[in-house]
Amino acid sequence: MTLVIATATPFHGHVQPVLAVASDLVRRGHEVVVLTGSRFAEDVRAAGALHVSLPPEADFDDRKLELYFPERGALPAGPRQLDYDLKHVFGDPTAAQYRALHSLLARRFPASVVVSDPLFLGATALALSAPPGRRPVTVSLGITMPTLLSEDAPPIGLGMPPLVGEGAKKRHRDMNDQVREVFADAQRHVEDNFGESGTELPGFLLDCLVTVPDHYLQLTVPGFEYPRGDLPPSFRFVGPLPAAPPSGTRSLPDWWTEVEDADRPVVVVTQGSFDNRDLGRLVRPALDALAGEDVLVVAATGRADGPDRIRAAGPVPANARVAGYVPFDALLPHASVLVTNGGYGGVHQALRYGVPLVVGGDGEDKPEVAARVEWSGAGLDLRTGRPSPTVVRDAVRRVLAEPGFRKRAAGLREKFGRHDALGAIAEVVGGATAAAGPA
Repeated sequence: MTLVIATATPFHGHVQPVLAVASDLVRRGHEVVVLTGSRFAEDVRAAGALHVSLPPEADFDDRKLELYFPERGALPAGPRQLDYDLKHVFGDPTAAQYRALHSLLARRFPASVVVSDPLFLGATALALSAPPGRRPVTVSLGITMPTLLSEDAPPIGLGMPPLVGEGAKKRHRDMNDQVREVFADAQRHVEDNFGESGTELPGFLLDCLVTVPDHYLQLTVPGFEYPRGDLPPSFRFVGPLPAAPPSGTRSLPDWWTEVEDADRPVVVVTQGSFDNRDLGRLVRPALDALAGEDVLVVAATGRADGPDRIRAAGPVPANARVAGYVPFDALLPHASVLVTNGGYGGVHQALRYGVPLVVGGDGEDKPEVAARVEWSGAGLDLRTGRPSPTVVRDAVRRVLAEPGFRKRAAGLREKFGRHDALGAIAEVVGGATAAAGPA
């Protein structure tokens, strides 16, 4: 048995994959403490682990970000918002996260391994606090695309695929230099936060997120990530996490037989389980776009009041069915296309079933996910988080008409099947006990 601390910044999209790993490690006989936001205590206990809340200066409710970070809402999605997030959402809690980790290790739970999401910078500070063997082994889970700058690919934030041809590497290096300049102030800000924890960043923050941990395990396959020849030895593709098993009795809508018996393509539309406050960004435009098409549209709004919100904005087309929650493990096997805002986990869930995608998302990592969907050939990138109905309709028509999209999605599904992410993580954890020194 290994003592493991799993840490996650208190965002739903960061906590859930960490909890999936924690639950699997508990099932394998390890003892796990999860250090994360207070609002996730019940989820942690359901995973079979012990919950420890982050200290108040590092804790927040991601459903009410405007209360904790009021300036953020006025910033446009893109570099300015990312600069703010690096400084304040992820940077400022660093020292408090580190102190909480150090206290937990020293007084209550002398773990051999710390598993974290990459933006829990307190774990990065822990990795820098002492050489390997004098601290726990650190394992970072690549819950979204790697941030490491490379001469083989553009930096994150641009939402563009790698350049090709003569001079591509130089242009990538030039873009990397520009990114370092753009985020120079954020770099200084975060360095100050690391200084408060008694550690020092050894390089550019976006590089350090990948290079500092003892193990960086990317939760995808090479076919969904831009090739790089300059990845560190600690980097490893382990495939995506499996879909969460159904919990309790699944509730299917009363129109479910229409999905099972559909004699026309089923187009699933979603804005994910979290970024769904404004269903007019993607769900409503998709319903309007596909109203006259020979398809069955299933809009999974991800919120209990979603159907009412949709109806308040206009009539539901005759070929559409709207629900608050639909189990995707039941729905996706029937889907011909998924129209989505591009969450990393949701996109991988669709590809697990070989479902091609139409992606319209902005903010956070969504433009980067969308770019990789198109680069991989598994779908189309709408290059906006608020597409017009015409744009959505044309994209869905194309994905349905051209078999190459489904073929490439099926190819990624086959590659996923060659990997066992949970098994690979457990292997690293199991082998880490001997490598870890005193906490």
